[in-house]
Amino acid sequence: MNHELRCTLTFRDLTLLVIGLVIGSGIFLVPGAVLTQVHGNIVMALLAWVIGGALSLLGALTYGELTAANPEAGGLYVFIRDAFGSFPAFLFGWTLFFAISAGATATLAVGFSNNLAQVIAISPATARVIAVLVLAAVTVVNVRGTRGSADLGNWTSVIKVGVLLALSAIFLFLGRNFTVVNPHASATNAELWRGFGLAMIGVLWAYEGWQYATFCASETIDPQRNFPRAFFIGVVALIVVYVLANVAYLAALGPTAMAESRSAAAAALGVVVGPNAARLIALAIAISILGALNGTILTGSRVYYAMARDGVFFRKLAEVHPRFETPAFAIVAGSLWSAVLAVNGTFQQLFTYTIFTGWLFYGLAAATIFIYRRKWPNGPRPYSVPLYPWTPLLFVVASAALVLNTVIAQPRTAAIGLGIVLLGAPAYWTWRRLGASG
Repeated sequence: MNHELRCTLTFRDLTLLVIGLVIGSGIFLVPGAVLTQVHGNIVMALLAWVIGGALSLLGALTYGELTAANPEAGGLYVFIRDAFGSFPAFLFGWTLFFAISAGATATLAVGFSNNLAQVIAISPATARVIAVLVLAAVTVVNVRGTRGSADLGNWTSVIKVGVLLALSAIFLFLGRNFTVVNPHASATNAELWRGFGLAMIGVLWAYEGWQYATFCASETIDPQRNFPRAFFIGVVALIVVYVLANVAYLAALGPTAMAESRSAAAAALGVVVGPNAARLIALAIAISILGALNGTILTGSRVYYAMARDGVFFRKLAEVHPRFETPAFAIVAGSLWSAVLAVNGTFQQLFTYTIFTGWLFYGLAAATIFIYRRKWPNGPRPYSVPLYPWTPLLFVVASAALVLNTVIAQPRTAAIGLGIVLLGAPAYWTWRRLGASG
């Protein structure tokens, strides 16, 4: 049985994958909440988007070195395993499979059907069926070949970036409400910085996803050269698009209306074009979600495949389809669990409880660069992260601060999330004892 995945992803595929994994619904929905959390302070809101992008870039540059040095399937899982051992790596994969990736996939599938419901009239029951059907369709695309999945991701990434740029141009051209000073903003410095910390959670959620690109390292052509370049170009492009979109929303709505909006994009289009145009935003979000859904299924399955190869997950998930050359069982297993969550509605709770734990593992994975350099000083290093050690160190500290802020601000949510992670401990020891014979 062949256990190797074929290299098929090019530099273009990888760059668009980074962008496509990140742009889902966040940039359409989050900006108003971010402005509200900083008490209407426009400069602080825009600063949050810049800093969130800068932190993502620090992490991307760090992962660029790690992936170039060790381009194996599984990415972050492999880095954590090599540096800190199989147990914390398993906890990452466990949480990814049962909560983070599955919850994200279910959220995206349901989000697709909910936005489609704003374009065409469908009942709630039909919307749930559509969520499962789109999940099944994207799963089939991924099973049938990485090339087909990459092509779908490329087209949806180009479309959604094009839509965001077109909307930004329309809002900037027709909008007359942009200002950097909000006369209605009032807050003490303490309130402002506390709100800024909360706003960063929403901003980093909107930037979430670029980390998943590391999972496909073994299927990338010339990863030593392409990963660092794709990460840099992809994340910088995201920063530009996100900041431009926020400025455009402000130009169309002004600070007060933007802060009150649940979907800044829809509200802005309604103001400058007309209320019926909101359906166009729903359609744009649905297409955007489709691309993110495809990317999440493509990448997450490679972690389950890597875990199975290590003997700490179902052995079947390590098999590569002889015809399609994809980890078909890993793809289907992840999608089936996501479908279960989507149908019974538990994805919202799981995703809410565990999303912050993702940053715990993102920081841990970035910290592995120090272990790699110490344990393998003469190992292959075709690309070195600039400004080492400050670049990875700042990202690790920022990740730790985000996790700590969640623990302090939402202790119940944090406790449940960490409990879900630690439920992986007995599963790990069971798999180790039984030799993952299941």
